[in-house]
Amino acid sequence: MSNFLEMLSHQKSLLIRQKFEMAELFGFETRNKYSIESEDGVSIGFAAEQQKGFWGLIFRGFFGHWRRFDIFIFDSERNKIATLHHPFRWFFQRIEVRDQRNQLIGSLQQRFSILSKNFDVEDAFGRAVMTVRSPVWKFWTFVFKRGPQEVGRVEKKWSGLLNEVFTDRDHFRVSFSPSVSDSNSRLLQLSAGLFVDLQYFEKRASSN
Repeated sequence: MSNFLEMLSHQKSLLIRQKFEMAELFGFETRNKYSIESEDGVSIGFAAEQQKGFWGLIFRGFFGHWRRFDIFIFDSERNKIATLHHPFRWFFQRIEVRDQRNQLIGSLQQRFSILSKNFDVEDAFGRAVMTVRSPVWKFWTFVFKRGPQEVGRVEKKWSGLLNEVFTDRDHFRVSFSPSVSDSNSRLLQLSAGLFVDLQYFEKRASSN
């Protein structure tokens, strides 16, 4: 097991901090990049969208979270830990998560809802192993459940007025339950933190 996964299996929570680029202030939607930190601010890795160049810029600007994209998760030594693949979809967004050997470990599948935000965490066989829900009265909090038991959370943190209004610089805390200790399940929960940002909080820079 890599040091990243070993550390992941023992953390109570992790912070995901989206990195800001100056081009966003001028209407350009740049590639999403995030630092992954322990609760005390120590960097343990990062995640980065891979679609570069002119067409990547066009698809980000015009198609937003509907677009096809891949995000790689790296440890602090730049070793790739996981790949998050998002196919082009108009409805019911989905992200597939693969490990270092390109083996599918699970997926995140958006579900129909009227007011709340709902998606499932699926295992490699497509079985829902956790549900995730954000009620309308707590729209910055996403709760993981196995049956009736809460097993984790993704919480968007306030990043400051200027960041919230003018940039895509979002911050999230992913909290883990001791009852979910295997590295694959926690990697899916960490990936859900990225999915939450891309699906529900990503803004087009040109609209700011």
